[in-house]
Amino acid sequence: MEDLKKIIRSIPDFPKPGILFYDITTLFQDAQGLKRCLDLLEEQYKGKPIDKIAGIESRGFIVGAALADRLNCGFVMIRKKGKLPWDTVAETYELEYGTDELEIHVDAIKEGEKILVVDDLLATGGTLVAASNLIKKVKGEVFGIACVIELLGLKGRSKLSSYPFFSLVEYEGG
Repeated sequence: MEDLKKIIRSIPDFPKPGILFYDITTLFQDAQGLKRCLDLLEEQYKGKPIDKIAGIESRGFIVGAALADRLNCGFVMIRKKGKLPWDTVAETYELEYGTDELEIHVDAIKEGEKILVVDDLLATGGTLVAASNLIKKVKGEVFGIACVIELLGLKGRSKLSSYPFFSLVEYEGG
């Protein structure tokens, strides 16, 4: 998966000094890179009992929806507060400075459906924990969690130890 790493752009001091940002827009712009990313995820989850994929706003939508198409399953959006037009359930999570909230439609998942949560990046794990809690609130089962990038130094995986986790690219830092 080192081939994917070569396509992902690193931007120092974004969004603030001291942060090294991994920009996957370059991966999405590269037809072969995007195809390789989706091929690897499809290989990991093909034939598994997944009913739906839940993608987290916004880059998780891109990977999650494309993967749902390949796996012939439904797709669910998990969005920031106030972005979904129907009745929702919310989950608050911690940010570096304060809190934020994610929402899902109350009827997005049927009781007992197995859900694969997809996002672009695992850092501290707060967003993915909140998304997993939302799925449980609407009575779905988290089948697993998949990300394109994992920042090992932030140890986000430790917060997700209840679920099988898969990432395509790992970076040591955080």
